Amino acid sequence: MSFPDISLRASIFPRSSAFSISALIAGGVLFIAALAQISIPIPGSPVPVTGQTLGVLLIGTTYGGGLGLTTFAVYLLAGIAGAPVFAGSSFGIEKITGATGGYLMGMFVATYVLGFFASRRLDQRFLTALPSMLFGNVVIFSFGLFWLHHFTGKDWSWTIGAGLTPFIFGEILKIAVAGSSLPFLWRYVNTRSR
Repeated sequence: MSFPDISLRASIFPRSSAFSISALIAGGVLFIAALAQISIPIPGSPVPVTGQTLGVLLIGTTYGGGLGLTTFAVYLLAGIAGAPVFAGSSFGIEKITGATGGYLMGMFVATYVLGFFASRRLDQRFLTALPSMLFGNVVIFSFGLFWLHHFTGKDWSWTIGAGLTPFIFGEILKIAVAGSSLPFLWRYVNTRSR
C-alpha cells in the first residue's frame, strides 16, 4: 500500500507501512466523524451546518490526494454500513441518496482536489493555501447545491437560501483555520528537518 503524494503526512511519516497507513485512515475517519457531530440544524433546510468540511479541508490537504480520497471513501462506506459517522450520529445509504448526498460527494471529490493542490505545495504558503481551501469549498458546495436542487425540485432561489447562504460565515472561518494552520505546520516541519 503506497501513497507517494507530496504532503504534510509524507513529510512527517516518510516511510509508511500498511499498519501506519491503516492507522492514518482510521484516525482520519474518526476525525471527520467527530467533526460531523458538530451539527446545527438550519430551519427550513434539510442540510445542517457541520464541522465536516473542516475535516475534509485538513484531511485532503495533509494526507494528500490518494490517502485523503481513500480516507473519505472509508468514511462513506462506514456510514453506509451502519456506523453512526454522519451528522447527528446518523448513518445509511439514504444519507448518500438524500438531500445531503451532493455535499458528501463534493467532499469526496474535494479531498482529492485538495491533495492535488498540496502535491503542488500550495498548502505551504498563506497566499496559496487560502485560495486552495476556498476552491475546495466551491467543489463541495457545487456538488451539494446541484444535488439539493435536483433532489428537492425547488427553485434556485430556495436552493441557494437553504443550501449556501446559512453556511457562508462558518465556511469562511473553516477556510481561515485550515488555510492559516497548514503554513504554520509546514514552517515547523521544514525548520525541524534542517
